[in-house]
Amino acid sequence: MNSKDIRKQFLNFFESKKHKIVASAPMVIKDDPTLLFTNAGMNQFKEYFLGISIPKNARVADTQKCLRVSGKHNDLEEVGKDTYHHTMFEMLGNWSFGDYFKEEAINWAWELLTDVLKIDKDSLYVSVFEGSDDADNLEKDNEAFDLWKAIVPEDRIIMGNKKDNFWEMGDQGPCGPCSEIHVDIRSKEEKAKVPGASLVNADHPLVVEIWNLVFMQYNRKADGTLENLPAKHVDTGMGFERLCMVLQNVKSNYDTDVFTPLIREIETIADADYGKDEEIDIAIRVIADHIRAVAFSIADGQLPSNTGAGYVIRRILRRAVRYGFTFLGTKEPFMYRLVNVLTQSMGDAFPELKEQKQLIQNVIKEEEHSFLKTLDQGLVLLDSIIANSKDKKVDGAKAFELYDTFGFPIDLTALILNEKGYELDEAGFDAAMQKQKRRSKSASEISKQDWEVLAIDTEQEFVGYDLLEADVKIVKYRKITSKKEGVQYQLVFNLTPFYAEGGGQVGDKGYLEPADGDVVYIIDTKRENNEIVHFTKNLPKKLDGSFKAVVDIKQRQRTEANHTATHLLHQALREILGTHVEQKGSAVHSKYLRFDFSHFSKLSVEELRQVEDFVNARIEGQLPLQEQRNIPMKEALESGAMALFGEKYGDTVRTIKFGQSVELCGGTHVKNTSEIWHFKIKSESAVAAGIRRIEAITSDAVKDFYFENNRSLYEIKDALGNAQDPVKAVSSLQEENADLRKQVAQLLKEKAKNLKGALAQELETVNGVRFLAKKIDLDAAGIKDLCFEMGQNQDDLFLLFGTEQNGKALLSCYISKEVVASKNLNAGTIVRELGKFIQGGGGGQPFFATAGGKNPNGIAEALEKAKGYLAP
Repeated sequence: MNSKDIRKQFLNFFESKKHKIVASAPMVIKDDPTLLFTNAGMNQFKEYFLGISIPKNARVADTQKCLRVSGKHNDLEEVGKDTYHHTMFEMLGNWSFGDYFKEEAINWAWELLTDVLKIDKDSLYVSVFEGSDDADNLEKDNEAFDLWKAIVPEDRIIMGNKKDNFWEMGDQGPCGPCSEIHVDIRSKEEKAKVPGASLVNADHPLVVEIWNLVFMQYNRKADGTLENLPAKHVDTGMGFERLCMVLQNVKSNYDTDVFTPLIREIETIADADYGKDEEIDIAIRVIADHIRAVAFSIADGQLPSNTGAGYVIRRILRRAVRYGFTFLGTKEPFMYRLVNVLTQSMGDAFPELKEQKQLIQNVIKEEEHSFLKTLDQGLVLLDSIIANSKDKKVDGAKAFELYDTFGFPIDLTALILNEKGYELDEAGFDAAMQKQKRRSKSASEISKQDWEVLAIDTEQEFVGYDLLEADVKIVKYRKITSKKEGVQYQLVFNLTPFYAEGGGQVGDKGYLEPADGDVVYIIDTKRENNEIVHFTKNLPKKLDGSFKAVVDIKQRQRTEANHTATHLLHQALREILGTHVEQKGSAVHSKYLRFDFSHFSKLSVEELRQVEDFVNARIEGQLPLQEQRNIPMKEALESGAMALFGEKYGDTVRTIKFGQSVELCGGTHVKNTSEIWHFKIKSESAVAAGIRRIEAITSDAVKDFYFENNRSLYEIKDALGNAQDPVKAVSSLQEENADLRKQVAQLLKEKAKNLKGALAQELETVNGVRFLAKKIDLDAAGIKDLCFEMGQNQDDLFLLFGTEQNGKALLSCYISKEVVASKNLNAGTIVRELGKFIQGGGGGQPFFATAGGKNPNGIAEALEKAKGYLAP
């Protein structure tokens, strides 16, 4: 049975059990402050488990794309070393929100596996929570045990401890006992020797968990105690790749048709064979796994970057490139070539791969180019570290700096050191790594108390589209503490005019006013588990009663102007550049807007002017807001509304229309485009391959911009002696400056020629080579000219010149090509080694290279050491 049929069989089975089949949520999470990526199938349903919202369907099933790069078995550096753990994986799941519980979940799981999918019953084992004698003092899950006992022999029921058979969403929140289903796919001979029951949860590659049935019946409070949930839920997750391994009768996830097309393509590209060498096999598994994680993340709107989720994706991609570089000999970008195969394999189930294929390829290719350059630079820096090492053990802290600052992989460092007869101080590296992790964890750690519930209100209402102030009641609150922000409070109201951060738009600020007028300021508003949460530095003195919640009108108006401007900008770009333009991200603040979009080249000055003119024409046109709320998604799309890249939409949506611009949007907007006043582009730049970014301003920010520009113009005119035409005056100065530069360059050339004769008299013969090491007063270009002038008439030169320019040191080394060959010398290596004396580094070609540094006092010592390279 192929993987497409397996996925279909699962969904069809639960559809027959009256489950609503829903689409996978995006793998990249945008509006949940607790997660960067979807790491379990239940993430998109958290609000139902927490009792915050009431689901439309009490029974749901799906296949969810997930990403895990930490935790048990999922440390990024371990993926690829075994055959059944992954970064990106599919989680097949079925859920009950207060509907059925253990009996149906267990019986249906067994029915699907044995009756529908025909897995041999004798190869299956199940586990049940054994209870705990810790502070929770939980009883054995007798209900699950009795249900399983009616299905399987008792010797196939394994009692599991809290670590394996009690599932928790986090330090706080819904939790409960679980039953895992494990499969033993070893040969008959192996099964006869060792019983499968003894290998369950023992990390055996052929005795693996395929399905986890979680029975959520408790809530973990902030003080660590448990309380019963008002409704009991079922949350199950089955590893799709592992299920394919079992049903396709192979011994590795990587031998299923989920991965084999990728592996075949990698073999072709790298001219390598999978299954013959363990190191090559690991490299191929890493690449096959990681291309899925990276491609799906980009398809969901997350580009590689240096922070947050983008940093995780960059790490995953670079790990794959590094394995190719080290073990498969791939010195050019190659991973982007795998996207075609991935799209053919998974594009039907996940159409976003097809829709974003070109973007995925462009971004990956550029990232590969960039990292391969980093590897080259890292090799130069590693040479410098080796040269400065006092013994054969290289300082771990230095190696960590190379890893952390320059992205140079530590295992590649260790490999190169070993080849050169050096050893890595692993303890020092690990210490530096742990120190950084502690620092990072400490900075991001947030302590949250339990919610203090003041009133039961299951549906919070947002009234901020129509009102900027409202009478509200506090439904619940809690205290949170972080190193960055200190003590804060989170408040949830029964209704609120405050917009919560989402869809690129920042959250509202404002204040909460009780009857006595003792104002509490709301400093931010975010959405957490589909609740609007208001952040304050202190609590009202009296928490009961009614409050007036007031949004900061000025900030909201500026933010609305910028948000509406992004819609008009999007329309302008598609009109002027073409319909290939798609929004790839945005940030809407009160002071500025940022808009990322797909386009293949830098915008010209004329194109930018046309975009500005297009937007400003619609502002001047005073277009009214035409809004539709709670209309069916299908109807909205059929009416021409644009759905945006990487966003998750519900069954009903809101459309925002200004003239011909129609988009699905949950943000706030001006009532008329005239409120924007004016639109001004401040910058246009590249974000990634095929992705451009425009930063712009509107409203008051434009007024400030023109005011500052005007003031700068008056200062320039003043500096130019009140020139009537400052542009002409500056052009004249530029021409004059260019002429002076030419004159200086000519003078320096003449100075170098004059030096040539004098320096030729100072050459000495060392081991058959004409040698000179000297500090001279020329700039870098002048020294290079001098070296090549002297080398024109002689083929036996070794020159090392030092100079000091603007407090910086420069070393330049020239070696005749004949000497490079006969003496096996390399100017690049020499300047890298001598660069340590000037506290710098450099490189170049074997016959000419330069090094720069910050210590001019070291020039003399570097010059003194040069003669040693010619020693017999």
